[in-house]
Amino acid sequence: MAEFKFGLDTFGDNQVDDFGAPITSAQTIRNLVAQGVLADSLGINSINVGEHHRDDFAVTAPDTVLAGLATVTKKIILGTGVTVLSSDDPVRVYERFATLDALSNGRAEITAGRGSFIESFPLFGYDLKDYEILFSEKLELLVELLKEKAVTWSGKTRASLSNQEVYPKTERGAIPLRVGVGGTPESAIRAARLGLPMALAIIGGNPARFSAFSNLYRTSLMEFGKPDLPISIHSPGHISDTDEQAREEQWPHYLRMFGRIGAERGWRPPTKEQFITEIEHGSQYVGSPDTVAKKIVHAVTSVGAQRFDFKYSNGPQPHSKLMKSIELYGTKVIPLVKEMLAS
Repeated sequence: MAEFKFGLDTFGDNQVDDFGAPITSAQTIRNLVAQGVLADSLGINSINVGEHHRDDFAVTAPDTVLAGLATVTKKIILGTGVTVLSSDDPVRVYERFATLDALSNGRAEITAGRGSFIESFPLFGYDLKDYEILFSEKLELLVELLKEKAVTWSGKTRASLSNQEVYPKTERGAIPLRVGVGGTPESAIRAARLGLPMALAIIGGNPARFSAFSNLYRTSLMEFGKPDLPISIHSPGHISDTDEQAREEQWPHYLRMFGRIGAERGWRPPTKEQFITEIEHGSQYVGSPDTVAKKIVHAVTSVGAQRFDFKYSNGPQPHSKLMKSIELYGTKVIPLVKEMLAS
């Protein structure tokens, strides 16, 4: 059985300092690099940086942040969570990540997805009515480009390519690609058809309800004649010394983040009761190392996942609290999960 993998995810949420005062996006990005350095020193397998184009997140160019991390880390895999492929150019995505792969000595990874927001569409001149075809066409092109051979391709979303080489070539011959999905059967089937590992975003509810989704993915892999491929889970949380401390540290930032998103999308404001319910029965991994470890084991065994990516930054948490959460994840949670999975 392949070794279970543990990752970290962050969207680069703009932070506050220890006194609650906002800090600059520039400082948030520098803090993110420090968080990646800590994760590398703890032996965490990967860190994945998201892409957004709005004022509550500092990171619009995750590959550039990852390039910075490449120069100050040694072993950790440097990936995205996600690259919003619909509003990007697959050729440029290949070029940027092949460059990152060179800088990191073969540690680049791409997770392609649609993203949970749509602000990149008008920003880069795309029409939301093309939401489906933009992603499906560009994903298929990126799969071909990552083979690092001459590509001939035509579609409706970009200029055609005729026996086109792309550069630079990587030393290892391929950059790993995952597909980030949010829970639609079509997404699981597409990932299976293309022979791509699936990164499953579970941000609410009991993760066990996604077991049918993972079963569909594996059945589809067999039907398409593809080898068995790993499934990973992406879920949010916060770790502190005790359950009570973790909840009290995370609640105001959860309220601010989901309060804003909810207002934009017409949802009711979140309540403390809902927050606690999501911790105890859903997909908020908030608590002491023992509590979070048990929740991770429940999730990965329910879904049959081979990797867990802990989204440690959720709202404007101070850098010091995020560093403590990462430290506990690496030194306490990961060993506990390994022990539980082995028993």
